[in-house]
Amino acid sequence: MSDYHINVFYSERDGGYIADIPDLKSCSAFGLTPEEAVREVAVAKKAWLKAARANRKKIPEPRYRPAIYALV
Repeated sequence: MSDYHINVFYSERDGGYIADIPDLKSCSAFGLTPEEAVREVAVAKKAWLKAARANRKKIPEPRYRPAIYALV
């Protein structure tokens, strides 16, 4: 099984990096470095999936891929 894509970008407004998982609605995290943001979003992903299972919500398959991969 492939894993979920993670976007990482710098937020001038927040003064740090945001990592988000587009396939998991509202699953994002903040870090002062890109690495920290990715570590934190991994924690958020685990919590998101646990909550979805506990509430018997549908867990989406990993589907999102940036446009650059559409060319391959």
